[in-house]
Amino acid sequence: MPKSVKDFLEEANSAVPRLSPAEAREKMQSGNTLVVDVRDPTEVQQTGRLKGAMNVSRGMLEFRADPDSQYHNPAFQKDRTILLHCASGGRSALAGKTLQDMGYTAVFNIGGFKDLAESGIDTEPA
Repeated sequence: MPKSVKDFLEEANSAVPRLSPAEAREKMQSGNTLVVDVRDPTEVQQTGRLKGAMNVSRGMLEFRADPDSQYHNPAFQKDRTILLHCASGGRSALAGKTLQDMGYTAVFNIGGFKDLAESGIDTEPA
């Protein structure tokens, strides 16, 4: 039977732990953590980003995360903790499941940019 978006999201949300903004802040301060904003670049340009976050749109994630890809970004290391966010948490859940499928083990969904910024996590212009 074909899967729907709802099916993909349920699967991703059950596999990728979701952290509160306070838990995300704690992980961000613990070191060896990569914060990845999977929103499209136009969204990031409009709102800014979490301070120090890397913007990798969800469509390019696999290419940036795969060490065998010519587009690999060396910031992606399988022994790093990876915190993913988007605008509301849906795309970051799907991105987290993709990274898990690629062998990344410490992957967390930290939800949506607005909630994170409103919780006091530092932001910066894109």
